[in-house]
Amino acid sequence: MEPQFLTSMVSPASNTANRPPMAPDIITITADERQELTRIGKTLRKIYGHYENPEYISILHLNAYKILPERIATLLSRLGTDFSTQQYGAVILKGLVEVDQHALGPTPPSWREMEADKMVEYGFISSLLHGAVPSKPVEYFAQRKGGGLLHAIIPENNMAYSQTGAGSKTELFVHTEDAFLFHAADFLSFLYLRNEEKVPSMLYSIRSHDKSDPVLKVLFEAIYKCPKDANYAVEDANGEGTLTAVLYGNAATPFIRFDAAEQIYNIEAGQSPEAMENLLAFWQEARARIYNDFIPEAGDLIFVNNHLCAHGRNAFIAGFREENGEMVPCERRLMLRMMSKTSLIHIQSVAHPENPYLVMEEHYGKIYAR
Repeated sequence: MEPQFLTSMVSPASNTANRPPMAPDIITITADERQELTRIGKTLRKIYGHYENPEYISILHLNAYKILPERIATLLSRLGTDFSTQQYGAVILKGLVEVDQHALGPTPPSWREMEADKMVEYGFISSLLHGAVPSKPVEYFAQRKGGGLLHAIIPENNMAYSQTGAGSKTELFVHTEDAFLFHAADFLSFLYLRNEEKVPSMLYSIRSHDKSDPVLKVLFEAIYKCPKDANYAVEDANGEGTLTAVLYGNAATPFIRFDAAEQIYNIEAGQSPEAMENLLAFWQEARARIYNDFIPEAGDLIFVNNHLCAHGRNAFIAGFREENGEMVPCERRLMLRMMSKTSLIHIQSVAHPENPYLVMEEHYGKIYAR
C-alpha cells in the first residue's frame, strides 16, 4: 500500500505578490472543529490532569499533529516556517472555543485571584496550537516571577494608566513581547474568554512596509536602548543601557524587536538624538500601518509570531460598555496568554538549571540571581 501523506488544506494568504500584507488572515473555525477542540481539552484533562504535566509537554508536538483538526494544525505549521514578505506574522482564529460565561463566573479583580482550575482545558488547547508550530510553551521569570505557562490578563484598577496588560485607560502601544530580552518568546497566543467592553486589538507587522522603505535601513544599526517595561519600578527598569538594533536577521525579510512605550515615550530611556530621530520617523510610518479593525469576542484567539508582529490595544474603561450612547456596567475583559520558543536548546544559557522551560533572563543577557 502506498504511504499517505498530508497536504496543505489552507489556501495561501490572499495578499498579492507585489503588495505588502496590511492585515492578518481571519480564519473562522467551524462548529465541528470547535466541538472537537472542546472534546480534546476535556479528554486531555482526564488523561494528564494539567497542561504543565511533564509527560504531556514532552510529547506536545506529537499530540498536536495527531489530535488537532488538520486545517488548524496545517495553518499554524505554516506560520512557523513562513517568514516571507507576504507573511503578516499573525492569524486570528475566530470562534476557536466555546466559553461558558456562567461557569467562568465574574472576572476577578486581578490575575492573582484567577481560579487556576478554570484555565486548565483552555491551557491544553492553547498549548496544542503552540505545539503545531512547532514550539514549546515557556514561562519567563520577568513575567510574574514565572507564574506558569498560561497567564490570565485582567485590567486592574490600580494599573489602569500603565503600559501593561493590566492597564486600560490608556492605549497600550504596540510592542513585541519582552523587547528588552535577547531570548524573548517566538510565538504568542491570546485567547479571549471575555471582551464585553468591545476593545479592539492592535496588530502591527514589519511586513506591512515596502521592503525598500528607507526608514527601515537605519533600524539595523545597534544604537537603540530598550528599558524594562512598566511592570518594573523606575529604578529597576532602566537597565544597563545596552544598545541593540530594532531590526535584525535577513535584511530583505527582517525580524523586529520594538516597544514604542519604552523606546520612544519613556523619557528615562536615554536614546541618543540620532536614535530618537530614527525611531520617531519609523513610528510615524508604523502607526499608519497598525491594524485596528478586529474586536475579539469570547472564544476568539490571536496567534502571533513575536519576531514579525507587534501587538497592543485601544484604551477603554474596564467594566463598562457603550449601549445607545450610554456607558453601562459589564464584566471586565479576561484574556489568557501563552508564550513559546521553537528551541529549548537555544535558551538553556538563560534558563533555570532545574526547569528548562523557565527563562531567567532579566535584561539583554543579564540573568536573575538563581
